[in-house]
Amino acid sequence: MSVVAVRVRGARGADLDAVVALERAAATAPHWGVGVYAEIVAGQGAPRCLFVAEREDGVVGFAVGMTGPDGVAELESVVVAATARRAGIGRALCGVVIAWCRAQGATESALEVREGSAGAIALYEGLGFVRSGRRPRYYSDPEEDAVLMRLPLQ
Repeated sequence: MSVVAVRVRGARGADLDAVVALERAAATAPHWGVGVYAEIVAGQGAPRCLFVAEREDGVVGFAVGMTGPDGVAELESVVVAATARRAGIGRALCGVVIAWCRAQGATESALEVREGSAGAIALYEGLGFVRSGRRPRYYSDPEEDAVLMRLPLQ
């Protein structure tokens, strides 16, 4: 088995096309306009971060986080290319977002995930997130409940 080197770094403007392409290819990812990602990279609006994972063949994943004034951060989106999954990339992306949130002073991180996303739930539980609730019929296309999860950061 060959190991392909992956580097996680802060996103740049030049990464936006790849980020949007990955997002569009992931049916269950939140679909934001390129302008939202551009604002994050530019540091505009709410305190947010956008990290990308890249290999020599390009960007293969990204993650977005946000901190709120109440000390609660949110892991908003994590997307890894289908061809790069199960290689630790999602875990690495989550780790840098969590570290960024901690550095911003967040004391807790929250997220919601589709109930049927067993792989994502296992990833989050492996990072220490615990289930804290449910939002019935939160998602559409297809309709599905959201599982709420939390992770203490201090």
